[in-house]
Amino acid sequence: MTQKPFSGKQVSALLQTIDPKEIVDNAVRQTVELLLNLIEQLNSKVKDLEEENQKLLSENNRLKGEQGKPDIKPNLKGLKKDHSSEKERKTPSSHSKSSKKANLKIDRSEILEYPPSELPQDAQFKGYEEVIVQDILLKTDNVLFRKQKYYSPQTGKTYLAELPLGYDGEFGPGVKALVMSLYYGGNMTQGKLLELLEDIGISMSAGYLSNLLIKNQSDFETEFNEVYVSGLASSPWQHLDQTGARVKGVNHTTNVICNPLYTVYYTTLRKDRLSVLGVLQNSQEIEFILNLLTYELLASLNFPTKWTNRIKLLPQETAFTCEQFNALLDKHLNKLGSQHRTRVLEAAAIAFYHQQSLIPVVQILVCDDAPQFKLLTDHLALCWVHEARHYKKLNPFVACHQQTLEKFLDDFWIYYRELLFFKDSPNQKRKLELKSQFWELFGTETGYKQLDERKRLTAAKVSELLLVLENPELPLHNNPAELAARTMVQRRNISYATQTSEGTKAWDIFMSLVATTRKLGISFFEYVRDRISQSGKILSLGTIIREKCFLILQALSPQEELLCMSG
Repeated sequence: MTQKPFSGKQVSALLQTIDPKEIVDNAVRQTVELLLNLIEQLNSKVKDLEEENQKLLSENNRLKGEQGKPDIKPNLKGLKKDHSSEKERKTPSSHSKSSKKANLKIDRSEILEYPPSELPQDAQFKGYEEVIVQDILLKTDNVLFRKQKYYSPQTGKTYLAELPLGYDGEFGPGVKALVMSLYYGGNMTQGKLLELLEDIGISMSAGYLSNLLIKNQSDFETEFNEVYVSGLASSPWQHLDQTGARVKGVNHTTNVICNPLYTVYYTTLRKDRLSVLGVLQNSQEIEFILNLLTYELLASLNFPTKWTNRIKLLPQETAFTCEQFNALLDKHLNKLGSQHRTRVLEAAAIAFYHQQSLIPVVQILVCDDAPQFKLLTDHLALCWVHEARHYKKLNPFVACHQQTLEKFLDDFWIYYRELLFFKDSPNQKRKLELKSQFWELFGTETGYKQLDERKRLTAAKVSELLLVLENPELPLHNNPAELAARTMVQRRNISYATQTSEGTKAWDIFMSLVATTRKLGISFFEYVRDRISQSGKILSLGTIIREKCFLILQALSPQEELLCMSG
């Protein structure tokens, strides 16, 4: 009598009960581990093929003029794997509710009297009970200016009194600041802004509104540049991230560079290493130089020696523009392949960046392990939260592998918190212990092949992940840059895309100023109104950044200050 084959459910149930660690015989255990990993591999391949097949079916339907399967993301708990690590990375702390009204500005006071006729005859006055109520007034302040006008027959000229600063184009600084604050700081569209203004009683044309939001950037560009230079000079390390952008229907990249005192957005056509170099120098026109650093970089990129020797015959220690350097390569190295040519351009551009003095050179980048970020600075500090996402994307099918992954992630976040404790109280003994624990965590095999392969990739980044042991002031994650990038994504989702390079630049400038004023504790609305009215009550943002940086350094111990300044 032939035995009935196992059903799929029976096989699945059987797999959930197998744990290789419980098998005593070494050969059998290894065989079982091999089979379980093969099942995981096949399961992953089946899921990938199902997704690819669905994409092909949807595309086939679209080619027939029909609709493909809608991309509806599940919103029910448990239906979609969450790759976020916010819950795990945060250290639990006791919650204390603070008063929301402690720092409120009181605009007016009003005494409320109890009706005397309703009081008993023996009622005694016991003072006041204070209640703060917040409200807002949205009303017009339309002013009829009567400008004095004189005429001089002697000079033949007419003399006319000028409008106050900020009152040009028939609109005052208040409404201009409100519009810019709601558009860039509140993510409102131009259409909704026009509706709001009409409801309030302001008559503004769509063309004027567009010009106010986009063509008004020249007055703020100088301060944007000052913020960038001061921000770069405020710390030896900077966060860096990238997100997609659209300009007139063409894909671009928005780069985000920041630290606790500022945030700058910079949109480029490409996301390659040369584009990032341009961002770090606040310039679309980068320069090149051939020097010792150039050849060190070429050697690290495994550049062929025969081409290096020929490059050494070209002018050395001379700065070239992009056009000049490309002409030089065309003339003397015209047979150089496109990839090798790109490596030469990158090495020469990085070398120029490190020897120039127009803008502060970043010593350490806190970022993910994207290839375009490598070699740009002396050091890279990789994001631990980004590294954790690789493990959270693993989706084991076998129960023992699920348990193994769960235990590893618990150990991962325990180690992360140990690094946080080290940052607060760094010492040599603890540093050595943490290095040893790193290899225990990422150098030990578990038998779950996909997890072990991922751990080997993490172990290869040990110097970038553990740079914090040499520089305890470094953050362990790149969340500030990623959150800043998310802000630009929200802006893109609302307004979709810019249509001109001028509009793109306006987005970069004003979104940078919004993020920076918030970090500095300044109202963006008050800041814009101050700049438009030219009242000068708010210092330049670059000055405020420098002052805050000085105060931070003053609060550090001599050893911490030396460590921070040396990077």
